[in-house]
Amino acid sequence: MFTLIGKYMSNLFGQVGGAAQMVRSSLFWLTHSRFEFGQAVEQSVTIGVESLGVTALTSLFTGMVLALQAGNTIDNIFGEPIFVGTIVTFSLIRELGPVLTAVVVSGRAGAAVTAQIGTMAVTEQIDALYTLGTNPIRYLVIPRMFGFLFTMPVLTLFSNLFGVLGGYLVAVYALGVAGEVYITDITSFMGVRDFMHGFIKSFVFAFMVATVCCYKGVSTRGGAEGVGKATTGAVVTTIVLILVLDYFLTAILTAFGV
Repeated sequence: MFTLIGKYMSNLFGQVGGAAQMVRSSLFWLTHSRFEFGQAVEQSVTIGVESLGVTALTSLFTGMVLALQAGNTIDNIFGEPIFVGTIVTFSLIRELGPVLTAVVVSGRAGAAVTAQIGTMAVTEQIDALYTLGTNPIRYLVIPRMFGFLFTMPVLTLFSNLFGVLGGYLVAVYALGVAGEVYITDITSFMGVRDFMHGFIKSFVFAFMVATVCCYKGVSTRGGAEGVGKATTGAVVTTIVLILVLDYFLTAILTAFGV
């Protein structure tokens, strides 16, 4: 048993160290070489634009469910569905918006990034880049990390908007709340700090998803089976880390008054 635990911990720390080394190498090449702008734009489109539809749909129905549950619960307690807009907006902007966006992007774009780089690794295309004098970190990892860091906060913003819209539709047409009241509930209590709370989380989640998925791809071994395992491992790892990081980020940001 202790041998298995030791192997697991050794493998875990080895992967953490490898990911940290990849990040360090990315920072080095970012400041000491030409930035692959074309690759970065292409990855931003692939990661961001192509993930917009599923992100918007997820947030729309999440906002609708939040409004329906909150409205019915409050109606049963107070006899009137009050503060539905406040509950929906706070839940989305501070927590569910960045978390759901990160989960959706990691499942869709993160898996694709891991599979792409992993396939290049097992077919020796990455070794070919070394032969051609091109560093794989500069050419493959940095543009994808930029794509995640640039697009995920924007996707989170759209996610929040669609979630609030979904809550508005349910509050007005299903619960009978006046549209002006729903909007007033938002503007009266929501502040810039609440928006920044979720916005900062989206950057941290983007960096984590990019790091895990790129590292899993670069370190892929074992042919097609290895690519499948790396892709599955990347998605599972990122989803777990999103939920774990969310707690600690919430505690830290709240402690600093954000």
